[in-house]
Amino acid sequence: MTKRAHHDAYAHDVIVIGSGAAGLTAALNLATRFKVAVLAKGDLGAGSTAWAQGGIAAVLEPGDTFESHIEDTMVAGAGLNHRATVEFVVEHAAAAIDRLAALGVPFNPGENGDERWHLTREGGHSHRRIVHVDDATGWAVQQALQKAAAAHPNITLIPGMVALDLITERHVEGERFATRRCHGVYVFDTETRHVRRFVARAVVLATGGASRVYQYSTNPDGSTGDGIAMAWRAGCRVSNMEFNQFHPTCLYHSKVKNFLITEAARGEGGHLKLPDGTRFMERYDERLELAPRDVVARAIDAEMKRLGLSHVLLDIAHLGEAFVRQHFPTIYARLLELGIDCTVEPIPVVPAAHYSCGGVLVDLNGRTDLPGLWAAGEVTQSGLHGANRLASNSILECLVFGQSVADDIGRGWDAHSPLPEIRRWDESRVTDSDEEVVVAHNWAELRRFMWDYVGIVRTDKRLERASHRVKLLRKEVADYYGNFRVTPDLIELRNLVTVADLIVRSARERKESRGLHYTTDYPKLSAVARDTVLDPVLVRS
Repeated sequence: MTKRAHHDAYAHDVIVIGSGAAGLTAALNLATRFKVAVLAKGDLGAGSTAWAQGGIAAVLEPGDTFESHIEDTMVAGAGLNHRATVEFVVEHAAAAIDRLAALGVPFNPGENGDERWHLTREGGHSHRRIVHVDDATGWAVQQALQKAAAAHPNITLIPGMVALDLITERHVEGERFATRRCHGVYVFDTETRHVRRFVARAVVLATGGASRVYQYSTNPDGSTGDGIAMAWRAGCRVSNMEFNQFHPTCLYHSKVKNFLITEAARGEGGHLKLPDGTRFMERYDERLELAPRDVVARAIDAEMKRLGLSHVLLDIAHLGEAFVRQHFPTIYARLLELGIDCTVEPIPVVPAAHYSCGGVLVDLNGRTDLPGLWAAGEVTQSGLHGANRLASNSILECLVFGQSVADDIGRGWDAHSPLPEIRRWDESRVTDSDEEVVVAHNWAELRRFMWDYVGIVRTDKRLERASHRVKLLRKEVADYYGNFRVTPDLIELRNLVTVADLIVRSARERKESRGLHYTTDYPKLSAVARDTVLDPVLVRS
């Protein structure tokens, strides 16, 4: 890779922030007409998409129906889903999978002549409808999208760009009170250590979720809520931030902290057990291991607390060695490296933060509250997931909304609108930090108290404690941010503190238990399902 030049301003038709399934889908569809820059925080394939094991849900099997997939999604989401959004995504699912297949994603073929692809079943689904590439679907999807984007002459892929803040009318030279609009993004270039300006007529947020706000997570280190925090600071509403999905089965191991054991392991017949070998899900849900993730995660958490356990066990050995090695080759090989042969012994597992069901509020076109800014994927609250995401609807949302965003940008394109002159990033009043340990300590403290106080089971008292600590950290981080030059760690800490504050605020507003938000102070479900919507204008007033 060639060394980057030192000038700091770049102009494109469209800027996509994020290089996962949502961002690359949008970029590929936009690039038929426009010049597109795709900015990645780290390596191009380092986001959450490549980590996804299970697959993509769609109605593909005879006997399955749109209505069944819609109903399964609504049940998992505890009725908080927006039905119009669920219908929109479900009805566009098969076409999205066909586009991936055309790009070369090698979905597992059917095991008999009647089915095009092998379909598996996962928790919360009433039919087999999950297409997959063994147990490494996300990696295959990422590779295909990335290869296509790299080959497209209208797409520029730029790794090592840590987004700092969205550029709005406040940053326009000589137009301090111009029309409210997003004009681009300030980014920290990790190669040159300088802040750069990327300016465009349209900006797409595809930065993923915020699971790293918790001490234990299945996601890569980059899931720090950057897009949610930037959009909030730019004046966009966020919604349903209290709904943080904890995947029930993350590997419990001293050397590996975020290895996920796919939902399909239970979908294909895996059993959850206590150390003495007894199964326990029958005490919590008649669907046993196939109950939605929030139910299974709470059941495991309850058993661990009841018996003082550090983990429970997921047993797939009874499925047979040939079946396990064929259907879960990645998991089998990785566990074997760690001294666990899952064909003869159970897998130690614990719940871990996995997915953010809330985020930046968008419509079916992916439009945010800020003109010129669209968003797609886990960074958003589109209305698809409600209070809990149904398994294998995540990459699906990225694909459908990535396409929808591109279509909407194309429909409203104004080629004659001039790009404004944007102010340079001002570093004249800051110095290099001599106390990086402060960032590390604050990061650790934040993730620890979020896990302890705003985790799988919540109480008013725990949320009050979390709120107090967030306020203290916000002040410390703001003081630090105002006096020292930015670094990637400081940028992420600033965003994590913002996201933690939004999660705690949202959780304190919800006076019921619904889906992923379970509180012992309000254990019942309210009669009316309502989104929690936070407006930055109201919060700051």
